Amino acid sequence: MNIFNGLEEIVERDYALAGETWYGLGGPVDYFIKPKNTKQLKKTVQRCNENNIPMYVLGFGSNLLVGDEGLRAAVIKLNGEQFAQLEFDGEEVVAWAGVELNRVIMESVRKGLSGIEALTGIPGSVGGAIRMNAGGNFGDFGSSVEKVQLMDIEGNIFEKSKPELIFDYRRTNITAKFILNAQLKLTPADSEQIMRTVKEIWIYKKNTQPLNTKNAGCIFKNPRGVSAGALIDRAGLKGLRIGGAVVSEKHANFINAEKGCTSNDVVNLIDTIKQKVKDQFNIELELEIEIWK
Repeated sequence: MNIFNGLEEIVERDYALAGETWYGLGGPVDYFIKPKNTKQLKKTVQRCNENNIPMYVLGFGSNLLVGDEGLRAAVIKLNGEQFAQLEFDGEEVVAWAGVELNRVIMESVRKGLSGIEALTGIPGSVGGAIRMNAGGNFGDFGSSVEKVQLMDIEGNIFEKSKPELIFDYRRTNITAKFILNAQLKLTPADSEQIMRTVKEIWIYKKNTQPLNTKNAGCIFKNPRGVSAGALIDRAGLKGLRIGGAVVSEKHANFINAEKGCTSNDVVNLIDTIKQKVKDQFNIELELEIEIWK
């Protein structure tokens, strides 16, 4: 029996997930599914539920590490036609989950709309940016999000709006499995001024982050009142290597994957960093990236 009968065009078996992540690491997944619209997504969810297949939702894979053994599961990527829509209506923007975050930023700048330029240079999809409330030194995504459309594990579609919708540091109170789209509220401003801000943030990131290496961005969340990167640096861990995984010399909260690196190398280095920071500063570092295994 074909579990995904009628959905064959959007389902791939034994799919190599490494190519879907910025790390380029990890094993295969049993089913890789790319629904074109919410109707196909709902059917996919129903089939997975009927057959007890665990589901993972993939964005751009920019803050993700997949285990070397792969996954006995279905990975669902929302980058089909409906999920790639971006619509502007005055100061309101509806951005679907599969749209690249930097595309939303640049199109907003061109239209003279301010509010999300602080996210310049953060890789990822709109869905992923909402799920983790993406942000940095200059601001976060949640401050501009007014409403989200969601789908739960049963395939039911519903909305959640502020103030019921809450964004905090690298988290939201969204528990639904799928983020379908978000409605943003931006502010009219001078396009040239916003573009200057965008360029300044790009220059800052280029100077402070290892942008030309294989990594998944910041590995750890910043503990309250302190930088995770500073703690790792103070612990003397810049340049620490396990296999092909290395703590960046440029920014200690990045782990670069060099030739021959495996996911286990990265995991082992993460565990070593956590233990050394705990031993020296009595601070428990919390992961910012996701690890699927």
